[in-house]
Amino acid sequence: MTRVLPELLRRFDVPGPRYTSYPTADRFVDAFSGDDYARALRLRRVAAPGLPLSLYVHIPFCESLCYYCACNKIITKRHEKAATYLEYLEREVVLQTTELGAGRTVSQLHLGGGSPTFLSDAELAELMAMLRRYFTLAPGGEYAIEVDPRTVDPARLAALAAMGFNRLSFGVQDFDIDVQRAVHRVQPAEKVFALVEASRMLGFESVNTDLIYGLPRQTPTSFARTLEQVVQLRPDRIALYAYAHLPERFKPQRRILRAELPGAADKLAMLSQALDALIGAGYVYVGMDHFALPNDTLAVAKRQGRLHRNFQGYSTQPDCDLIALGVSAIGRMGATYSQNAKTMEEYCDRLDQGQLPVVRGLALTRDDLVRRAVIMALMCQGEVQFESIELAYLVDFKAMFAHELEALQPLVQAGLATVDAGSIQVSANGWFFVRAVAMVFDRYLQADQNRARFSRII
Repeated sequence: MTRVLPELLRRFDVPGPRYTSYPTADRFVDAFSGDDYARALRLRRVAAPGLPLSLYVHIPFCESLCYYCACNKIITKRHEKAATYLEYLEREVVLQTTELGAGRTVSQLHLGGGSPTFLSDAELAELMAMLRRYFTLAPGGEYAIEVDPRTVDPARLAALAAMGFNRLSFGVQDFDIDVQRAVHRVQPAEKVFALVEASRMLGFESVNTDLIYGLPRQTPTSFARTLEQVVQLRPDRIALYAYAHLPERFKPQRRILRAELPGAADKLAMLSQALDALIGAGYVYVGMDHFALPNDTLAVAKRQGRLHRNFQGYSTQPDCDLIALGVSAIGRMGATYSQNAKTMEEYCDRLDQGQLPVVRGLALTRDDLVRRAVIMALMCQGEVQFESIELAYLVDFKAMFAHELEALQPLVQAGLATVDAGSIQVSANGWFFVRAVAMVFDRYLQADQNRARFSRII
């Protein structure tokens, strides 16, 4: 399972969605408004008041610019902006809970960014207290925060634990100082090691580190050193991303010199090294870019077929509605997706007018719902049982997807999947190309020839 043959890469390493949703966010439309989202909230208030929610809060601020970054962010050293932002977040929460009902149970919370740790400890505590005023955080839930190692010390981690966070995600990317300089993110490995050790001492349930291969000035030799350090660090989870250089879409990437980027052969070598190093060190390949230690809840969920997927990636929580708060945040409510305004000005302006800051979204059709079930089954369980789809949606799977089953044959012949009378199964090697398998069932993508806006699937 640790070898991806070059000929397979040449055939199937194509641009494609990550499928944190289906349809994907690029299919959202401006015609979907805050009023549409409010109706979805009211419907859930009546139809499913007792089911737990997921909650995502976007904190857009960063003190400095990382050149590889494709996130929605605001670069500033003016920390007073955070206080104003917290006021507007509460306004949004009030508007949402007025429609949904206050006190709804939350079993999963994620603070992302930007850099959530741009906020001071007092501001983070204020944010958590505000969320608890309007929602009920379930005992034993997953409460995670993304951490920029440059902004915290063990004392700050202790404060996060006291606030109720039980999961941390550290942005590492690469330990090589030359690579760090090339992407404008210098952070000594010693500091990360000290923070992870402090996290363990403080009792955090899971620690994740993010890595990126394909960055400027990276080589197979330098990345091998980073992998050795990561194995020594031994975080509970590792997210290993391929850098996608799309400077026409993401302005910060224009500061990266294309001549300094590793070539395709070196990227493949780095991926192969990572698979050997991490699986050899005992990590479970969960799927896509994610690895976890065997006793981590993500690996356990993979073994037990309980893996799910939302806008934050793989999750152990049951497939549930997601309330999204803050600038550019994307949520899911019933059969709808919604996204908030992408700029602080528009976000605040809508809230000043007493409006939900939703600027676009999508109401899913019946076809969307069926295809979403198929794609998420492939992405999370690596298989689709035809009967389960037929019973849930009252369709004839083979009739509905006759064209897709035919289009799947090249992947079957390449050994990436198998199809029998009642199911589709992704093979061990096929897990590396699971996005390619899922793409076959993406009706929008099949009709769209412009796929260059997506990153490559490996």
